[in-house]
Amino acid sequence: MDETEQSPQDSSYYPAPAAPAGRVAGPPYADCVQCGKPTEYGVATPGVVLCPVCEWQDAQRTACSG
Repeated sequence: MDETEQSPQDSSYYPAPAAPAGRVAGPPYADCVQCGKPTEYGVATPGVVLCPVCEWQDAQRTACSG
């Protein structure tokens, strides 16, 4: 077995997700999937994109409460 191959017993390895395209300097912007307002991300950004307000609210919901 090659060093780069994973054994069947090693099921804890998962490839890293693709890096988001990030914020863009100008239009076209993607629409927020929750409220529909323009986001800071380009339309080519993969995955769920949220506007700054919805990002903040989502972070508040998922933050550890203690």
